[in-house]
Amino acid sequence: MSTKMSRFVAVAAASLAIGLGSVGLGSVYAAQTDGQGAPGGPGGWHHHHGQFMQELNKLHGQLNLNPDQEKQWQAALDTMKQNREAGRTAHKQMHDQMEALKSQPILDLNALHDLREKAEEQRHQAHEQTSAAWLTFYNGLNDKQKTIVSTDIKAHWAKMEARHDKMHQHWHHDKGAASAPAAN
Repeated sequence: MSTKMSRFVAVAAASLAIGLGSVGLGSVYAAQTDGQGAPGGPGGWHHHHGQFMQELNKLHGQLNLNPDQEKQWQAALDTMKQNREAGRTAHKQMHDQMEALKSQPILDLNALHDLREKAEEQRHQAHEQTSAAWLTFYNGLNDKQKTIVSTDIKAHWAKMEARHDKMHQHWHHDKGAASAPAAN
């Protein structure tokens, strides 16, 4: 397989992996894990998922939910977990299918495209289902509880922005060092 084609397959697989990696998380919290390292690696998906769950549990403790709200919380949490597991299963199936396609002497780009489209559709459906469950929960909160959630989300946004700024500064520093003339 040519280098260009293997890069294409790698990019296609990475694109699908990134898309499926966030299945099962609410849209605000999902953004926290994007681009944070390879799944399972230091700072990767498993680390951030555990941190995410700790923060979600902390938020849960602050909300003082009534029994109806607790049912909605549990329904949203169950939906999120089920969709995350379904996403992991779908990702493995997609990986296996990609491996089978790669072993062919002539790549079937139509099949690759269809595989990616199917995975994207499944990811989108799971994301919408999870978002709907969390929105149902959020809409059942009183204004005090919504303020607690809003404050938490804004804090996440601030952390993401700081992380982005730090990565941006690091990138510019590395880029500047690479383009600087060598010292004699």
